[in-house]
Amino acid sequence: MTATQKIKSGWQLFKQALAGDSNINYTEGSVARVTILLAIPMILEMAMESVFAIVDIFFVAGLGTEAVAVVGLTEAVITLLYAIAIGLSIGATAMVARRIGEDDREGASIAACQVIWLGVFVSVTVGLIGIFFARDILQFMGADEAVIENGEMYTRIMFGGCFSIVFLFLVNAIFRGAGDATIAMRALWLANGINIVLDPCFIYGIGPFPELGVTGAAVATNIGRTIGVIYGLYYLIGGKGRLQLHLKDMALQVKIVLSLIRISIGGIAQFLVATASWVFLMSIVSSFGSGPVAGYTIAVRVVMFTILPAWGLSNAAATLVGQNLGAGLPDRAEITTWQIAKYNALYMALVAVALLIWDDPIVSMFSQEADVVPYAVQCLQIFAYGLVVWGFGMAIIQAFNGAGDTMTPTYINIFCFWIVQVPLAYGLALGMGLGPQGVFWAVFVSDCLTGIVGLPLFMRGKWKLREV
Repeated sequence: MTATQKIKSGWQLFKQALAGDSNINYTEGSVARVTILLAIPMILEMAMESVFAIVDIFFVAGLGTEAVAVVGLTEAVITLLYAIAIGLSIGATAMVARRIGEDDREGASIAACQVIWLGVFVSVTVGLIGIFFARDILQFMGADEAVIENGEMYTRIMFGGCFSIVFLFLVNAIFRGAGDATIAMRALWLANGINIVLDPCFIYGIGPFPELGVTGAAVATNIGRTIGVIYGLYYLIGGKGRLQLHLKDMALQVKIVLSLIRISIGGIAQFLVATASWVFLMSIVSSFGSGPVAGYTIAVRVVMFTILPAWGLSNAAATLVGQNLGAGLPDRAEITTWQIAKYNALYMALVAVALLIWDDPIVSMFSQEADVVPYAVQCLQIFAYGLVVWGFGMAIIQAFNGAGDTMTPTYINIFCFWIVQVPLAYGLALGMGLGPQGVFWAVFVSDCLTGIVGLPLFMRGKWKLREV
């Protein structure tokens, strides 16, 4: 095949991935081909998820350091909600993918409905807590009075509208498990497009919109996410994808709910462990002032945006592992994971080089304040050193999750984040006087460890025997 033919073939594959095809069987044919078909929309979906955070920071940065600190501190706490939503989505993807691999679409639809019930419970509980205790949440995170006064309403709206976060995660997880990653991608594209348009309008009062300041970012984000959720539910209820939800499927089935909870508890635990440690790290950074908090927030958002294609590839690994195990093809599931892990490592190497070369220009897009830029640049540089190992570990962790073995990643996270990262951050930042830099190095060490520790556990192969 000539170079021109390869380019043409690659372009056709790319267009097919974007268009989506409900008739594709991901347990057959070339591993590389089905990986690309599934991974491309997942990569674009994950990129769009991070755009929410990047867009908010970009527009809010014009309001000053305190506004950026509000977003960073609120996000640090709301990631606990993300942990719950992601944990539930892991259970949803694993169960739906396994049923699809077994060619049991009715079972997949029933599982999806039980996920929705769980989402309703979580949304109502967390939303009420956030609405009534927004000020206490910011105080708990160490925010000063100026930050609290500026951001209390932002925090209240972000928590009060948390159903949009939960259901966007869960509905898209159902689509990913079914192999309809293109629909999930479109939902996030729609949600982000609306957020990008409304963010400056509500923050700065453009045209007929009220000038709400940092609160406007919360309003715009929730509107965008809600419309994305409605779009996804339309496809689920309308039966335009691989799954079609019927009214009879909505009946609460305790056995399936308990099975989902069993799988999801591990997923929730692994992300709660990780995000709770991040909350602790943010509280350490906040003790050094709003400048380091804003710098750390900007750097984390940039890193999360640039590495999300690797997360997209890793999510493809979860779906492919689940479907192949359901089809009775454990060896194919393992081969797929190795291939995706190699892709991840290569991509993360490119990201690391880019961050090291263009750290200053990247940070200057978000802030040029003297008390913010040095911390953001330093954080980007340190994080970049560990990206390759971290990327390889992402695929391994998601393979465990796709198999329904959510407890192994939980144990890995407990070791890496609470036995290593938290004590190391405290010791370096406060004990040895390194300040925020000590926190940055602790994150680097723990991220590398996730890949190093996960590799031998994956090679043991016990995840292949997991029942879902």
